[in-house]
Amino acid sequence: MANLTLVAGLGNPGPEYAHTRHNIGFLVVEEVARRLRATSLKRAHRAEIAEAAAGARKVLLAKPQTYMNNSGQSIASIMRFYKLPVEDLLVVYDDLDLAFGRIRIRPDGSAGGHNGVRSLIQSLNAQDFPRVRVGIGRPSHGGGISYVLGRWTQEERQGLSSVVSDAADAVEAVLNDGLVAAMNRFNSR
Repeated sequence: MANLTLVAGLGNPGPEYAHTRHNIGFLVVEEVARRLRATSLKRAHRAEIAEAAAGARKVLLAKPQTYMNNSGQSIASIMRFYKLPVEDLLVVYDDLDLAFGRIRIRPDGSAGGHNGVRSLIQSLNAQDFPRVRVGIGRPSHGGGISYVLGRWTQEERQGLSSVVSDAADAVEAVLNDGLVAAMNRFNSR
């Protein structure tokens, strides 16, 4: 990663989605922004963008406002504007295939059925961008869309701040220590 990294959290805009599982990417980016004391919150490229620094690295923190299924449009616009290669993008999003609270860092991969990631792959014409996947678990009774757009259960809410904190730790580890070191630290948990 170069001196500028775009950290994009995936989610849906609006208060009706604020407390849903699909918005954990937004929660993690907000926590990283708080920790790094991000400034200059602005709306551009159909996203909310804040600027911060992690050591000598400049960090852009983005929450696309295009709705999950069109996240790639916003992120690709930011990437073009700042002339960033895909390896300088770090995407944070929810993952049904990981148990609640499990963090998985990957250097690349397929969409794995995630429409926001599919939009990114299509808009960037690449899938080799780093990502932090945050486990939300899978319901025992099907219902994928209603589950990800559903609100956290009381039990999940009790552990949510810890999960968001762990995922923010993972983002900071990628920024400060590099992808391989962060993967070694978080993927073995």
